[in-house]
Amino acid sequence: MHNHAPEGYACPFCLLVAGVEDGRVISRQADIVYRDEAVIAFVSSHQYPNNPGHVLVTPNAHFENLYDLPDELGGIIHSVARRIALAMKAAYGCDGVSTRQHNEPAGNQDVWHFHLHVFPRYNGDDLYLTRSSLMPAEQRAEYARRLRENLSSG
Repeated sequence: MHNHAPEGYACPFCLLVAGVEDGRVISRQADIVYRDEAVIAFVSSHQYPNNPGHVLVTPNAHFENLYDLPDELGGIIHSVARRIALAMKAAYGCDGVSTRQHNEPAGNQDVWHFHLHVFPRYNGDDLYLTRSSLMPAEQRAEYARRLRENLSSG
């Protein structure tokens, strides 16, 4: 009822979780910042000009949106997002952190797998007034490395 993925949808996040690196998925294994049995967090392939290094936190299992996501998994996702936010503060020296999450086309969802954005924020960064663009893989890998070095265990 609240699902919009087309028939035969090749989910790029499920492919990333499975370790696939081919033309169906832009993200790479080197983009991964955190992974456990429930959740994966990775530097997004698309970045905003004044907020580079933003991360997506997503369940390993496929749930299209917030309506489908089990409550206990939502708690795990937010716990990981908190750890990512603290790593961003340490690695990037950002002034703050924002999270956001989209559901359905009217809510600007464009990948049909639940994901929570974690953005490094800077005073006057105009995040909500800018558009994202593809970041080269080698740059994403460097942001991921910096975050992994600053990620605490809990």
